[in-house]
Amino acid sequence: MRRLLFISFLLVSLVMRAQQVVVSGTVTDGQTGEPLRQVSVSAGKVSVVTNDDGVFTLKLGEMPKAVTLSHLGYKTRRVNVQEGQAQGLDIRLQPRLIQLREIVVRNENPRELVNAAIRKIPENYSKVPELLQGFYRETAMKRKHYIYVAEGVEDMYKTPYSRSVGRDKAAIVKGRRLLSQKDGDTLGVKVMGGPVQPVILDVVKNRDFLFNASELDAYSFSMGAPEYINDREQYVVLMSPRLVMPYALYNAKLYIDCERLAFTRIELDLDMSDRDKATRTMLVRKPLGVRFRPRELSCVVDYRYDDGVTRISYLRNIFRFNCDWKKRLFSTSFTATCEMVVTNSTSDNVMPIASRSSFDSRDAYYDKVEYFLDPEYWRDYNIIEPSESLDKAIQKLVSRYRRN
Repeated sequence: MRRLLFISFLLVSLVMRAQQVVVSGTVTDGQTGEPLRQVSVSAGKVSVVTNDDGVFTLKLGEMPKAVTLSHLGYKTRRVNVQEGQAQGLDIRLQPRLIQLREIVVRNENPRELVNAAIRKIPENYSKVPELLQGFYRETAMKRKHYIYVAEGVEDMYKTPYSRSVGRDKAAIVKGRRLLSQKDGDTLGVKVMGGPVQPVILDVVKNRDFLFNASELDAYSFSMGAPEYINDREQYVVLMSPRLVMPYALYNAKLYIDCERLAFTRIELDLDMSDRDKATRTMLVRKPLGVRFRPRELSCVVDYRYDDGVTRISYLRNIFRFNCDWKKRLFSTSFTATCEMVVTNSTSDNVMPIASRSSFDSRDAYYDKVEYFLDPEYWRDYNIIEPSESLDKAIQKLVSRYRRN
């Protein structure tokens, strides 16, 4: 099993070289009115996700007839778009309640179900090389305050899913970062891996990570309650550590399309019962004298079905840990979040990314990009819109940087 490095990911958004059309709005729960985050919003192959405030902006080359919104546990909705009314949309999604009459009792063997889905990977996923584009953001918070923000655009070359990830590469197209200039706001731990996250955490393709016989043997399997994703019924398989291994295992929740037997969503939570093992999984290196105490490592990987092919579409990692320094009475809590959305893909005339241009898993994204101040930096790109709290934090970081 490959260690899940303290990783970040960089992803590309599509550059609009022609006249740009903008579709924007807010997505909320149709019953409670609460904003919905991580909702997939797409028009054809171009897609984004909503931010923590439920806000999205979709930039296109021409006005679409409609946009499609899908989210776990909600009914998929198609919203027609008209000229002059494409911005400031107020979209409400209705929860999808699974009625008893919808539940079909199945005597499924969960381990065999996972094995069957693994066997169908070459059929369900891309059979040709593809170039994915996406947008990536990583943030770090000290207690409840943002102290670091980095964003980027990247190209990702992926070979067919019948092959391993050995030739899959990622390259930075454009990136920027801001770090707090306030004394005492040093994070002390760099996020490693950067733009290679779609390679490492594409669990369906990177079989060494989880979906191989030796790894699966270390887990027990059970069936969970069925769910719906994009109005399609999903098997839910729960995995929990069964054997004691020399490294930390995960608690996993796998969503498998009932008809196609394709993995559509994978949720992972690192087992924290052995803190030393959890630390070795999360931490690459640290400054001398700093004590690292892991609290959480969780990951969500979403896949989207489009034109007969299932592709990786969204990633989100959350790292929570405490750091304390010798001779200090109290520890400080930190939260690092890495989020990526694939915004476009193509299989036309795709060429591999040269090794000299690719990003290495041993590199920190922080070291590869420069400080930014331009408010129009992402004008031509599809991005995950910053939440209101993050946008305010960025403005504060910019102001401190200018003063210093």
